[in-house]
Amino acid sequence: MSGYSLTNNYLQQSPIQTIKRRMRLTIIVIILCTSLLSCAANDERYLFFLHNKWIEDHELNEGHPKYGRAEYQEIVSAFKKEGFTVISEKRKANTDEKTYARQVKEQIDSLLQMGVEPGKITVVGTSKGGFIAQYVSTYARNEQLNFVFIGSSYEGLVEQIPDIDLCGNILAINEKTDHGSVSLAGRIEKSTCHIGHFKNIELNTGKEHGFLFPLMKEWFEPTVKWARKDYQ
Repeated sequence: MSGYSLTNNYLQQSPIQTIKRRMRLTIIVIILCTSLLSCAANDERYLFFLHNKWIEDHELNEGHPKYGRAEYQEIVSAFKKEGFTVISEKRKANTDEKTYARQVKEQIDSLLQMGVEPGKITVVGTSKGGFIAQYVSTYARNEQLNFVFIGSSYEGLVEQIPDIDLCGNILAINEKTDHGSVSLAGRIEKSTCHIGHFKNIELNTGKEHGFLFPLMKEWFEPTVKWARKDYQ
């Protein structure tokens, strides 16, 4: 795997850091809903965007030596222009995947409790963000939620990380020239939860793992369609 290595050697945050982050993210969800007439009374679609590890470890304007700058702000803005209410933040370095996924799951639970239909909630993740999104899918275990995993399926990971058990409507996007990249079908086959819709798109941009750094229509447009419940 060329882009990001998921291991069991997690650098845990302190309890105080975890509580502060959880409170901040919960407040974001509450503000998004209270700014509207009602979460249940509108056609708002919510999109969680979970970025890659490079953004986690570096400043937003710092370019990768091989892949260039990760266009985080441009990507978030593009989703907003498509009409989505975007929930996203720049994570701290060495964020624990499972801990963060549980926090996102709690935010989703808050939206559901406020009356948002699960089909109007989508979790999108690139690289490490895609692994976090897979854990969100595992923990939420809601067949109607939408998920898009971009550049986060590689050879051997089904055996190395057996605790991921996907659930929901799942779109996986991988890049042919990204070393070790494979279809997510193997992971889907082992799921114990009903997968309502599954699609795997293999791109061939020639950009290797760098295909997920810029805002590219090749992965952005299918993601938008999926978040709108266009599963074709």
